[in-house]
Amino acid sequence: MNSVLSEQTFPSGQILQIVQGDITAEAVDAIVNAANSHLQHGGGVAGVIAQRGGAAIQRESDEWVQTHGPVSHAAPAWTSGGSLPARYVIHAVGPVWSGGDEARGERSRSDANLAAAVDGSLRLADRLKLASISLPAISTGIFGFPKERAAGLMFTAIEGYFVEQPASGIKSVRLVLFDQPTLDAFQKVWREQGRGG
Repeated sequence: MNSVLSEQTFPSGQILQIVQGDITAEAVDAIVNAANSHLQHGGGVAGVIAQRGGAAIQRESDEWVQTHGPVSHAAPAWTSGGSLPARYVIHAVGPVWSGGDEARGERSRSDANLAAAVDGSLRLADRLKLASISLPAISTGIFGFPKERAAGLMFTAIEGYFVEQPASGIKSVRLVLFDQPTLDAFQKVWREQGRGG
């Protein structure tokens, strides 16, 4: 069973939560899949989502790519949730980590693409008129994005979206984290940024 570990309410009323658990168990309007640009859901979180959601997710993904072409970081695709509790799966293309000069505080192309994937997912959720969305730690697995860096970028992108879109229909954003090292990294950055309990 998924459990909320930390929660912040933004001035515009939306809630951001860190949740320990399995994203495929989330009974929300949409879960975000960390996908590749051709929506081939072979391994990692994408493979688990496609397996548990059934054949419809891969079939709809193939149809999306045939119709629209490869998916970009800033413009995620979406499919039904198949047999998952979530109504939709938003397929966000996370960046492969390419480095950045952390000592000088430089943002790399990877940073910008991760922020774009998060922002694009929220924009799509609003276009679909969704109230709740759950995201994984995008790109922190086989794509090699440093976990703490990803946490900071994701928190900032989510908060920035609600600052820009205070009338957003999204009420709840959940960052659903499965493994302990990822949870520890996200919780550490959460505390460092003073984001509440």
